[in-house]
Amino acid sequence: MPALSGKMALVTGATSGIGLEASVKLARMGASLVLVGRDRAKTDAACAAVKRRSGSEAVSPMLCDLASQAQIRSLAANVIATCPALHILVNNAGSVSVSREVTEDGIERTFAVNHLGPFLLTNLLRPLLERSAPARVVTVSSAAHHQGDMPFDNLQFEHGGYSIMRAYARSKLANVLFTTELAVRLASTGVTANCLHPGAVATNIWSYAPWYAQPLLAVAKLFMISPEKGGDTIVHLAASPVVDGLSGGYYEKNRNVRPSRLAQDRAVATRLWQASAALTDLRE
Repeated sequence: MPALSGKMALVTGATSGIGLEASVKLARMGASLVLVGRDRAKTDAACAAVKRRSGSEAVSPMLCDLASQAQIRSLAANVIATCPALHILVNNAGSVSVSREVTEDGIERTFAVNHLGPFLLTNLLRPLLERSAPARVVTVSSAAHHQGDMPFDNLQFEHGGYSIMRAYARSKLANVLFTTELAVRLASTGVTANCLHPGAVATNIWSYAPWYAQPLLAVAKLFMISPEKGGDTIVHLAASPVVDGLSGGYYEKNRNVRPSRLAQDRAVATRLWQASAALTDLRE
């Protein structure tokens, strides 16, 4: 891996799990970091941990709940005002809900946090990324996207059919489709966009699973990889010269692999972009 001295990186969902581990590795490589979390105490603690483990002092916190579009806009404005450049954007924050919930914006929460959050944040930071080129956008998806669907007449389960895994899979499919369309729109700008499946990682996200799945998950976690190992593909896409100039890919174990057939449908990707722009009031 190359040295990242002089590079600025922003990581969402950086207070624990693969986001925290990827942040430590990027800091060790010399990048200056902005760690984004929802809770002040946890975000400050994550910054302290990254500094201690990496030996770097170039780590600062910013607060944002990606369920709130107002907070995302505030975060983007803060980044633009305080960061002269942004070379690496890691969209890692994620959430799941046992039952259907809506955010303050009236959006189904899993879809709001896992897809619309990175969609809006990336687009708001896009001018800064382009001015900082070469730059990279890395979005954490999941192999669960293979089970995802994208019914535009029931995108947020507003007409029923909600389950925790259906909502999660749909949001992870949206991550891949977003990356596909973003890569097309970023062509010739010097900014690349790729997404990844980090592997089956033993992180706190599994604590949101329903009670009846917890015994099975307790056994499954014995075979899951560590968050430290799970952060490797994030760092690979964020920093490795192997992926210089490559864009629009879906990666597993640092390899570019084919996502699901639906994830490769450009018409669906374009329609999802349009629907997402409408749901976030994004004017391009």
